[in-house]
Amino acid sequence: MAEEQFDFDELIARRGTRSLKWDIDQDPDVIELWVADMDFRAAPVILEALQKKLDSGVFGYGLPTKAFYEAIVSWYRKRYGVEFSRTSIIPTTGVVPAISSILQGLCLPGDEVIIQTPAYNCFFSSVRNSGLVLSENALKLVNGRWEIDFEDLEERASREKARALLFCNPQNPTGRVWTRDELTRVAEICEKHGIFLISDEIHGELTAEGFRYTPLASVSPWAKDHVITASAASKAFNIAGLQTAYIIAPVAEARNRIDRQININEVCDPNPLGIEALIAAYSDRGAAWLDALNHYLDGNRKVIEEFVRESLPGCFLSPQEGTYLPWIDFSSFGKTSTEIEKELLHGYHVRVNGGAHYGETSPGWIRINIATPRARLREGLRRIALWAEDERKKGCHPLYRRNPLKYRDPVPI
Repeated sequence: MAEEQFDFDELIARRGTRSLKWDIDQDPDVIELWVADMDFRAAPVILEALQKKLDSGVFGYGLPTKAFYEAIVSWYRKRYGVEFSRTSIIPTTGVVPAISSILQGLCLPGDEVIIQTPAYNCFFSSVRNSGLVLSENALKLVNGRWEIDFEDLEERASREKARALLFCNPQNPTGRVWTRDELTRVAEICEKHGIFLISDEIHGELTAEGFRYTPLASVSPWAKDHVITASAASKAFNIAGLQTAYIIAPVAEARNRIDRQININEVCDPNPLGIEALIAAYSDRGAAWLDALNHYLDGNRKVIEEFVRESLPGCFLSPQEGTYLPWIDFSSFGKTSTEIEKELLHGYHVRVNGGAHYGETSPGWIRINIATPRARLREGLRRIALWAEDERKKGCHPLYRRNPLKYRDPVPI
């Protein structure tokens, strides 16, 4: 059989399709480089599975069958060498509902939940909406790389009210792909202090060349038995709208409490189309598409590295180890991320995510989504460069030097 070819350069018109990413406003000229939603067509194997389901003409309640559970178990075994029982899997509708249900099932109001900031914005809301108390273990920039402050983490984990660590592996928004040694130390601290270790691993499939995601549950015997993993095929395969995810909870007592809360919250029934899509994604053909996607994203990572180097001197791009969401420090412009976000949107027609969404530790940072065809990415970056040049002319950024703006002429979006 000939090797499948995938066209990630295809410019798909998403505006007017009831897309959260592209239809959030009425301005047809905005390039959307914000929410973690890719602009690529789903893998052919997924489209074929969905078409087969559509052809049936019936869309009643879905049932996660044996094939659903076996697809997840087989994916982790073949891709990461990790073994776990299908009985440890709890299906649900999304990773965010999963996280909220896990916290509510295992913690009591007033308990402290540790998160590492800057953090995915829904971590804050999941903790607070569950009646729990945030305990922020701020990450540190050490020699240009984000690292865990283990001394502070240990102190927070030792507190009387500490109940859980809500971890992110790989980390959003910094893009860190944690090493096995770092993960092992995290697990050891949680084991030592008897707190739950909950790991959001939805970005695990999205790693840059030279980096490899390590499931947190694989780093030690304790982690294998106690880490509670929340994940999905949705981020890597661009099927988030199909509302299907899963939790891996090896310990029966914790699993039963989580499963009960999943049902209380009414997030226990995955979308029937999502079930078919996950089974297809976690196949050999799905793996081939994912490998091609990561190769294309590596090309986009090189584009944004060049852009920051040539058009944003004085700004710092976090090393791109994982996710498709580069994290850039714009603080040398002397403006808050919220100000920059608004100016780019209203004056230059490009939407990004300001760091304020990810905690008070990120006042000058911007998150950019590069999971889009390269021509569209270059056009978005061209507009950001125009904003930066205008700031230089106003004297807002003395380090900025004029750039020829070689990011191509405007293209259709």
